[in-house]
Amino acid sequence: MENGKFRGARLEGADLTSMNLSGVDLSNSNLKDADMTGALMEGGNFHSACLNGADLTGADITGADFTDAFIQRAILKEIRAHKTVFRYAKMAETDFSGGDFSGADLSIADLRGNLNAANFLNADLRGTDLRGANLTAADLTGANLTNAKMGDANLTRTKMDGAIGTHGQKLSSGSSGGFKKKQKKPWWQMWS
Repeated sequence: MENGKFRGARLEGADLTSMNLSGVDLSNSNLKDADMTGALMEGGNFHSACLNGADLTGADITGADFTDAFIQRAILKEIRAHKTVFRYAKMAETDFSGGDFSGADLSIADLRGNLNAANFLNADLRGTDLRGANLTAADLTGANLTNAKMGDANLTRTKMDGAIGTHGQKLSSGSSGGFKKKQKKPWWQMWS
């Protein structure tokens, strides 16, 4: 399937395990619940594709385009997504744990999921929705988080050296980055 054009393909539930999909055009395709474990998808076009519930564990999607894609409740564990484009992608409730998103464009995407130990070195996270996301031990070194929504995100042991915070300020590990955590009111103020 390498370098093939399959725009609008219906591959719901397909077994694409360890397949070479490098340079393939699957834009506007339905890959819901597909098994792409270990697939090689470098430089592929998945613009506006539906990958809800898909398993991409260990896949290599370096340089691929997932602009406007639907990748909700999917598994992207240990994925290689260096310099991959996810602009405007809807990826809520997805498991990104241990994935490499260094240099990726995740601007204005919905990343409310498990990003435990994921690498976002120099990633573009401008305007990204990370509310409630688990960023435990994630690496946001040099990432651009301008206008990112990070309320209730778990930033335990998150590296943020040289990152740009929500208000354009340079960050360091241990800084709040301008991210406001939801404050609980004391019990005596609950009814005021």
